[in-house]
Amino acid sequence: MKMRDLEAATGVNRETIRVYFRHGLLPEPKRSKPNVADYDQAHVDGIRLIRRLHKEEGMTLPQIKRVLSGDVSDPSLSIGAFPHLEQLVAARLDRYDALVPLASVIERNPQAEEDAHALQEIKAVRLKEQDGETMLSRTDAEIVAICGDMRRVGFTTDKGFNPAQLGFYVANANDLGQREVESFLASIGKNVGQQEAADLAFEAINRMMSFFGLLRTKAVMRAFANATRPDTDEKPNRD
Repeated sequence: MKMRDLEAATGVNRETIRVYFRHGLLPEPKRSKPNVADYDQAHVDGIRLIRRLHKEEGMTLPQIKRVLSGDVSDPSLSIGAFPHLEQLVAARLDRYDALVPLASVIERNPQAEEDAHALQEIKAVRLKEQDGETMLSRTDAEIVAICGDMRRVGFTTDKGFNPAQLGFYVANANDLGQREVESFLASIGKNVGQQEAADLAFEAINRMMSFFGLLRTKAVMRAFANATRPDTDEKPNRD
């Protein structure tokens, strides 16, 4: 598609789109000729993602670039603050293979190397060797960084905390993800086209994580209340 088509598909004017390109937030278009740029769906979806982060999350363009580049040194700008951002970037900006050095996590987690290998043992993260350096995805970098955050607030080894104990999260996340996809595909059936289905999945990935987070918070609070309630013959209050 041409620039005018990109404007029509996104509702964003070309001046703003060019600003996104200047900030390095979008992949370069294909050029059949020096002065002819061809855009595709990755650019449409990328612009929508940038607009969402800018308008709904209040992020500046430099902040968006930092997050997309895998900078996890600042927890307030980490991908953990924006559920499934890496997956969105992977699908929308065609950067799935982008990796960041494990060393980039050390500022937030001085024990990053030890924790990363423990997390790899339970299949929470995957490490890769590239040019003699240990690399991992942006999402995995955030997972390792979170272990450092937890240690700073008191989850230390002497109190029984060990990243290897988080294996049950991995098992439940895998099961939930599989069931989500199966439910989604069964629901849409043949009622929507491929592009609309992709758009719905894009929305669901981002929004339903917040929905699940709220349900999880309620469940954890109920579990704590039941665990600390004196033994009685009465059934626990599930409300």
